[in-house]
Amino acid sequence: MTELPHAATARPLLLVDDDATFLRVLARALASRGFEVITAGNFDEARALTRRHHPRYCVLDLKLGEENGLRLIPELHTLVPDLRVLLLTGYASIATAVEAIKRGAHDYLAKPVDADAVVRALLDGDSDVEDNDLPDTPEQPLALRRLEWEHIQRVLTECDGNISETARRLGMHRRTLQRKLSKHPVRERPDREE
Repeated sequence: MTELPHAATARPLLLVDDDATFLRVLARALASRGFEVITAGNFDEARALTRRHHPRYCVLDLKLGEENGLRLIPELHTLVPDLRVLLLTGYASIATAVEAIKRGAHDYLAKPVDADAVVRALLDGDSDVEDNDLPDTPEQPLALRRLEWEHIQRVLTECDGNISETARRLGMHRRTLQRKLSKHPVRERPDREE
C-alpha cells in the first residue's frame, strides 16, 4: 500500500486494484490532477485504509484476484456513507454496470481508461465540484459489436448464467454463444481525426 504526496487542495481518494503497474500509473496521474491518492491491492488493505483515512472518492477494480469488487462496495459505504465509488473493469457489461449501481457505485467505466475520464466520472454530479473543474471528454457512440456484447451480457444475467437458456433466447447455437463469451469484450475505439 502506498501513499503519495499531495497538494493542500487535494481530494482524498482510495484507489483499489491488484495490478501493481496500473495502480502506480493511475495513482500518479490522479495525484497530478489534485487528488490525495491512497492505494490498496486487496480487500483487507482497502477496508483498513478506508477506516483510517475516510476518503471522499474510491476507484475500485471489479476483479481483485479471486475477489469481486462488487462485494466491497457496500462494505466501504458502511465505513464512509458518502463515499463516491467508481468501478473499473476490463470485462464491461450492462448487467455488471447495473449491479454496481445497485450496490452503491456512482459510476462505472471499462478499461482501458485514461485519468481524465476517471476524474470526470468521479466529479460529475458531485455537489462540491464546479463544472469548470471537470476535464472535457467527447461522447462516442457504441460500436455495433459492443452493443451485441452488451445485449448478450444482459440476457445472460436475466438467465442467471444459464448458457443454454441464453442461447435459446438469443436465437443462436449454444456453441456460437460460448465462442462469443470466451472472447474478451469488444473495446470501444474512438475514431481518430487525421
